[in-house]
Formats: sequence, structure tokens, C-alpha cells
Amino acid sequence: MCPTRSKKNNNHINFFLHNNFIQGWYQSLGIGSLWFVSPLEGLESLVITRSIYLPSIIGMAIPVTLAFLLGRVFCSWICPVTFFLELFDRFRKIVTRPKFLANKLVVAKNVLWFTLIAELLLSMIIGAPLFVFLSPPGLIGREIMMAVFFRTLALEGVLLVLIVMLELLTRRCFCRSFCPLGGLLACIGKKRKLRVVTITDNCIDCGICIKSCPMGLRPRDDEAFSAYCWNCAECIDHCRSDALSFRWLQN
Repeated sequence: MCPTRSKKNNNHINFFLHNNFIQGWYQSLGIGSLWFVSPLEGLESLVITRSIYLPSIIGMAIPVTLAFLLGRVFCSWICPVTFFLELFDRFRKIVTRPKFLANKLVVAKNVLWFTLIAELLLSMIIGAPLFVFLSPPGLIGREIMMAVFFRTLALEGVLLVLIVMLELLTRRCFCRSFCPLGGLLACIGKKRKLRVVTITDNCIDCGICIKSCPMGLRPRDDEAFSAYCWNCAECIDHCRSDALSFRWLQN
């Protein structure tokens, strides 16, 4: 390898390792003195330590406010797991050719609440923040870091493989029913202000909105008002008659 190129690569690595302006990943991200903390990570800290840590509370404020107003938009628009699953969707459509992917395995949506409760109880029992270590968004960041800097992968990355395998049977199976962070954000955003509404006079009852929904909801039957809708706008994009749209509710 050219010595100049090697020196340049080392400088890049040293910059990322020693620059403290941007720190962390999706669970706990610091930009300068401003910190964003995952609501589930902060809640785990509270229930395990039984004490209030003010910086953690402040760091949770923005994500909680976002979920309160807009619902699970982190899950549908920001989460890196969703990004990779959407890429997987596109690849599978190229191979199998269907416009909409069928769900071969149906898992009850309310399993999401049991997953959240079980995760918090297990964290309290073992006395450690379980989701911090096994968070799929966090695992993606760690796997990328391990691959780039250490040329290896962590064992926990098997969880990401399982999530992709589930995607072969049911779209967003993990996101729908087994993500505790998604469950907490759904709970916070149950009374969200931004919702998908149906203009009944425009609806032609074609069923496209149902087929396109990755969460397996029926938007035309107002299931988009439920806590399970994550405001991804797939149903709005595919609606042929402009019968669905986002609306900011006042009450």
C-alpha cells in the first residue's frame, strides 16, 4: 500500500475515533452538547436504577414530543432497520414480480404490548438495560463499526439476520409485533395529532390501501387511527382516488 494513502486512511480513522462533536448512534446520539436519548433506553434506566437522571430526561424530551405529535415516525421514516427492510422489499419484488407482497404468516398486532412489558420486566429482573445491547437500530451501527474498523462482526448481529428471515413470511413482522421500542412509541403516539384520514366520497373500495400497508392495517376502515399505524404514507402513495391523506387534528 502507498505510504501516503495509508497515512491518509489513518488520519480518517483517528478523526472519527477522537472527534467528540458527534457521538453515539440511534439509541443515544450526541451532537455537540445536545443529546437525544431513545425513550426506551431512558425508561429502562429509570426502572433499573430507580432514580431520575436529568440529562437522560432532557435527552428523551425531543423523541417523546415527536412521537406524541406524529406517532411512530421514527420507525417508518428514520429507523435503519426499516431502510434495510425496504431495500429487501425492492429486491424481492424484482425477483418475484408481484406489485404487493403477501403476508404468509399473521402475528397478532397486540403481541407488541406484551413484548414491551416483557422487555421491561426482564430488564428489571437481570438489572441491565436489555434493549441497549439488543436494539436492532443500535446493532446495525455496531455491526457497521465492527466491519469497518475491526474487520469482524458481533454475535448479536444474528438478530438482524432473524429479522430479515421473518420478512420472508410477513412484512415488517418484527416491527409490527416484536419491537419494544416500537411498542413504547406506539403507546406515546396513540393520541397523535398527525393521522391518515379517509375521504369517503373519493373512496372506490379497491383495497389497494390494505395491500400496500406494511403493518397489515385497513386504512379505509379508519384503522389508521389506531396506535398500530406508523404514518409511513404507503397507503396514501398507492391510493388511486386520492381518498387518503394526512391531516393535522386539532382535538
